Amino acid sequence: MNYEELLTKAFDKLPKLKDSGERFEIPKADVMTEGNQTIIKNFGQIATTLRREPEHLLKFLTKELAAPGAVKQQRAVFMTKLTQSAIQQKIETYVRDYVICKECKRPDTKLVKENRITILVCEACGAKYGVKG
Repeated sequence: MNYEELLTKAFDKLPKLKDSGERFEIPKADVMTEGNQTIIKNFGQIATTLRREPEHLLKFLTKELAAPGAVKQQRAVFMTKLTQSAIQQKIETYVRDYVICKECKRPDTKLVKENRITILVCEACGAKYGVKG
């Protein structure tokens, strides 16, 4: 096999990308305050859009916002008053650290645990690197 045939064979094995345009948008948090509680009404949808476990996203947000929280019926409930902008900023930080590939800047990634180390694996370019817990 010559170089061109090998190159064609390698390209055929790469995952097919849907399009080259910017198709990924960070979802906006739909926040509601009820007494001393802050509720993200579309938390389940945000986790689904980011292709992450709701528990992982909640763990990150509770740590970053320094507020206890729980998931109840696809909604995240925090036991303190928080602003929509503070929550949105932390979701964007989460996306930057745990969703977007640092090599190709695409959101086509997944988190894999290997020997107590969490690794971000890009399904678009194949890059792998460790991330915080």
